[in-house]
Amino acid sequence: MTLNREQKRALKKRGELAEDGETQIAPKRDREEVAAARTARAAEERTSPGQFAKEVRSELRKVAWPSRDETKNYSIIVIVTVTVLTALIFGLDWVFSEFVGQLFDTN
Repeated sequence: MTLNREQKRALKKRGELAEDGETQIAPKRDREEVAAARTARAAEERTSPGQFAKEVRSELRKVAWPSRDETKNYSIIVIVTVTVLTALIFGLDWVFSEFVGQLFDTN
């Protein structure tokens, strides 16, 4: 059976790849043992909430935050764009409603 790299990595991670590179179909009991070992390993790798908060803060320090002026400019651009698009959609809605009103007007 020919496998690509991604498939081989996935099988190796699950413990279903033999030394010669061929797949070995593990019995169900072995699969359950592998799953139990993976769960135990995941429980060992968990971090505490305090450690998580420290890591988040250290990552947030690396973020390139925009300056106050950049934030103002971006906010103005967003507000103007939303206003223009809202007016455009309102105008199109009004035109189409008038057209449909006149189309079905039987008077």
